[in-house]
Amino acid sequence: MTTEKKASDNWRAATRSVRGGTARTGFSETSEAIFMNSGYVYETAAEAEASFDGSGPERYVYSRFANPTVNMFEERLALLEGAKYCRATASGMSAVWNALAACTKAGGRVVGSRALFGSCEFILTTLLPRYGVETELVDGTDRAAWEAALSKPADAVFLETPSNPTLEVLDIAFIADLAHKAGAKVVVDNVFATPILQKPMELGADIVVYSATKHIDGQGRCLGGAILFNDKEWHDEHLTTFLRHTGPSMSPFNAWVLLKGLETLSLRIDQHIRNATALAEFLSEQPQVSRVIYPGLKSHPQHELAMKQMSGRGGGLIAIELAGGKKAAFSLLDNLKLIDISNNLGDAKSLATHPWTTTHQRVPAEDKITMGITEGMLRLSVGLEDIDDLKEDILAALSV
Repeated sequence: MTTEKKASDNWRAATRSVRGGTARTGFSETSEAIFMNSGYVYETAAEAEASFDGSGPERYVYSRFANPTVNMFEERLALLEGAKYCRATASGMSAVWNALAACTKAGGRVVGSRALFGSCEFILTTLLPRYGVETELVDGTDRAAWEAALSKPADAVFLETPSNPTLEVLDIAFIADLAHKAGAKVVVDNVFATPILQKPMELGADIVVYSATKHIDGQGRCLGGAILFNDKEWHDEHLTTFLRHTGPSMSPFNAWVLLKGLETLSLRIDQHIRNATALAEFLSEQPQVSRVIYPGLKSHPQHELAMKQMSGRGGGLIAIELAGGKKAAFSLLDNLKLIDISNNLGDAKSLATHPWTTTHQRVPAEDKITMGITEGMLRLSVGLEDIDDLKEDILAALSV
């Protein structure tokens, strides 16, 4: 028996991230319970029958379909995002795949921005075409390219903003308007911005996806993904079929960890941004760094759009280019003492990676160049350490 504490419509974001979705058991615990069970029992065979044919009261029947701890995470994230519904998945890529698969079918068409995370690029350029879906990638910052691509009907549009790793900022409202005229649902990967900085559905997006592994967890502990939306009919007729029968279920334990992550998300994002802003300005002064890409800097090509879409802040990710190419990038990475080499991001610890050889290694070289990824580029996920320690670590590594 659980008692739910329903969120007040007047609760603000910080309160929702701590209190939203809470469902207490009869033990009246303060921290959310972890329901680490796969199945549920019935008093009678007739009750089981009614649960499966839908004639009985709504209840849990199997944790592949729904679980109390997972539901708490889903409700809390939906409240924070401002969405009516949320479905959790085992990973961020599972969220991307299931969201897109539920939007299209053989003979359909999907348009995406060219600057994408490597696995997202694989889904659009390789996986969807295997199942008879036509896909087209365009330069996400080129309005004319979007207009041309969406002059024909489409089932879905997929984009990241800011993009991984080049931090391109795309005009969600502009793209959504074109997409809807073409009959497409707009799916936005909001991982870099997080629900703290950017609300894509307020700008016209239909579906928002997250790798909860990143900032939502925020401490490198577990995997998770989420699909958020307002269209119940789309969920009932399309998405739920994929989720129910392909089984990308989130572990109840992971859901509990992610619930705890949501409680401090706003506080952590504030510090990530303070550190990233200071570090981006510092890196801009270093002669070994030929380019700093950070939406919070006025030098960013889409700075004004970023400030408009992202609550006036630049986020916690930075991309830099070193004039010495791959050799210089590897030297910097190898000589860091504090910052870790890792392809993860959104962690309390600062992390650095070389996209050309890690996250985008399997993308053809010519496509990487087209996406803006060079052999001298590094992606920095700025953590929560003291900013002076981060500066000193990078300066020492650059000086070797």
